[in-house]
Amino acid sequence: MTEVRRIITRRVLSYKTSRPLTSRLSPTFSNGRERESYPPQSLLSLQPVDLRMEFRRRALSKPHRSLTPAGAFPAKSGSSTRVQASDALPLPIRHTNKLFSVLFMASMYYLMCRWREKIRTGAPLHTLTLSDIPAIVGFIASLVYLISFFGIAYVQSFVSSHYDEDDFLLSSDQPAPCPLTCSKKSPLAAESLFGDDEEIVSAVVAGKIPSYVLEAKLGDCRRAAGIRREAISRLTGRGMEGLPLDGFDYSSILGQCCEMPVGYVQLPVGIAGPLLLNGKEYFVPMATTEGCLVASTNRGCKAIALSDGAVCVILKDGMTRAPVVRFATAKRAAELKFFLEDPRNFETLEIVFNRSSRFAKLQGIKCSLAGKNLYMRFSCLTGDAMGMNMVSKGVQNVLDWLQNDFPDMDVISISGNFCSDKKPAAVNWIEGRGKSVVCEAIIKEETVRKVLKTTVPALVELNTLKNLAGSAVAGALGGFNAHASNIVTAIYIATGQDPAQNVESSHCITMMEAVNDNNDLHISVTMPSIEVGTVGGGTQLASQSACLNLLGVKGANSDSPGANSRLLATIVAGSVLAGELSLMSALAAGQLVKSHMKYNRSSKDISKALPPDS
Repeated sequence: MTEVRRIITRRVLSYKTSRPLTSRLSPTFSNGRERESYPPQSLLSLQPVDLRMEFRRRALSKPHRSLTPAGAFPAKSGSSTRVQASDALPLPIRHTNKLFSVLFMASMYYLMCRWREKIRTGAPLHTLTLSDIPAIVGFIASLVYLISFFGIAYVQSFVSSHYDEDDFLLSSDQPAPCPLTCSKKSPLAAESLFGDDEEIVSAVVAGKIPSYVLEAKLGDCRRAAGIRREAISRLTGRGMEGLPLDGFDYSSILGQCCEMPVGYVQLPVGIAGPLLLNGKEYFVPMATTEGCLVASTNRGCKAIALSDGAVCVILKDGMTRAPVVRFATAKRAAELKFFLEDPRNFETLEIVFNRSSRFAKLQGIKCSLAGKNLYMRFSCLTGDAMGMNMVSKGVQNVLDWLQNDFPDMDVISISGNFCSDKKPAAVNWIEGRGKSVVCEAIIKEETVRKVLKTTVPALVELNTLKNLAGSAVAGALGGFNAHASNIVTAIYIATGQDPAQNVESSHCITMMEAVNDNNDLHISVTMPSIEVGTVGGGTQLASQSACLNLLGVKGANSDSPGANSRLLATIVAGSVLAGELSLMSALAAGQLVKSHMKYNRSSKDISKALPPDS
């Protein structure tokens, strides 16, 4: 019965409510004045399942795909409603469900007993007695009710919510059109461009044809990129001979990764490893133009492998988004804060939020008030996706739903920087964002001496003075490490992550201490906000997908959603551990300048490789 109630609850909220589902909280202020009732006491007295049932009885018949704009006022009470299966009897819905369920089971049991008796006695099966007729009528009525209530509504909700699935789950032979590269008309209905490339380039240069419509008008992404590239060269008077054009599938980025392309940048990818992590070996791809980085990380991987490997643990997993809303008074903003943080309301908010995707799982909401402005930090699981789009859709669902109860709520922005995305922020350092990971290893004294060319006491002292005290003197926020961002960014570029998220993903504190009678070195990195995904965005591109495949985390994990992205986060942390270990050793041994002069300087005369007009 618990599972039946859960199914009923989830289907109930697939419909827009016709009036506020809840009202106001009712604690008293310090001045003794009582707040407006919130929610109504009649609803507060109900249990969570009863509350959902009460909501169901108030619901409009139109599905949640209503064309009413977000934030619009609910329909008037006089709006027409469709008769629901649950309206069969003037009883609370839970009683109606129980009644028809019992009727269905009783009538079926009676008819099966009668059928068995007729077979045993040899009586014709089609003959009916007076007691058979009510049983058949009850069986048919209860069957129709149960199918109408559970079957049809479930199918309708499934069909109507398919558009909410994430883009990476949709299979299509053609890439989705990009709004920035296509005209407002449908690409199929768009007027095609005729003429040779020279005529089209001249039209683009003259401003007669916008550059961003070329893909839609031409229907050829490679040709569009070439024409745009030539037009830009003529407008600027500068060539782009060193920027490759051919050898790239431009249709793979249409509407997903990059708008108005003119070529692609080549980056070398090096391999560090094997990295022995949690008993398994990984060869880590790193895309970088910084000499020594891959070699240094590789040395750290060797030291870890010779010391029985590293151990990594996921502490927390949850992507965040924090909209900002404004009210006329701080009192009203506080009322919404209390409502969102009330545990009794979480189940309802969770159902509304989780409609955004079958992988979205709301974990919690933390609010912060600044005058009459309210910042709401939503945290949710996002499967194997990094999850920013997913959590944003879920937040939008909740904001639309809250608009019924708070019509005076002014949504300023879906992101109010309390998230906080691509910016150094204490909230990420303390609360975490994405995957919070800790990784540790015990490096043997012999390995420290022979491979890292230093000593355990020297490393411990350097870590204290540089990574801890030095970062504190600098007023660092999450920067208590040597160069975590180096490794994070290189792996992010190689595997199709968002490189800009290295800002918070590189938050790291490196700890070192002598263990085992001060002979061996215990080193750990704690990274509270690693933001990675293995589906969506740049992970689908051929090169980046190959790097993910090398790590064994390509695509979504069908057995355990989210397992691939969590494994990728541990690999990132393990690689950072290796990089920290090697660089700190180079600093302790005084080898940094020597190694960089050897690997990070080129003796090639680069000026000879440049085109004459550069």
